[in-house]
Amino acid sequence: MNDTNVSGVHWSFWAIGAVGLAFNVMGCINLLSQMNADMVASMPEAHRTLIESRPAWGTGAFAVAVFGAAIGGILLLLKKSIAYYLFIASLLGAVVAQIPILGVASFPMLVGGLSQIVVTAFLLWYSKRSENKGWVS
Repeated sequence: MNDTNVSGVHWSFWAIGAVGLAFNVMGCINLLSQMNADMVASMPEAHRTLIESRPAWGTGAFAVAVFGAAIGGILLLLKKSIAYYLFIASLLGAVVAQIPILGVASFPMLVGGLSQIVVTAFLLWYSKRSENKGWVS
């Protein structure tokens, strides 16, 4: 075994997969904390207003975004090509989740949603690239 390959794939595959999974697990924790009334009550007023005014479809899209990408991250690390399709669903969910907050959120609040879009788009591209390289089947 050489320095650059672990189980037939470049070491960066494992690093990118692990970081992507960790990022999306934090998103899942964020969503679950927003479902807890006590947690929401302890948040700043701007965050509470944003969470409480978000329509159900926006929350659903947020759930699709973070849980889809987290499951996609697990499947990517398991070298399954279906991860690509979960990243597509996640990216669509992330974009739709931003719609109800565009007019009411401050820039710092939008950064979280925008980072979800950027990270998921990267993972979508990377999963396809990994499949093309034969790392994922």
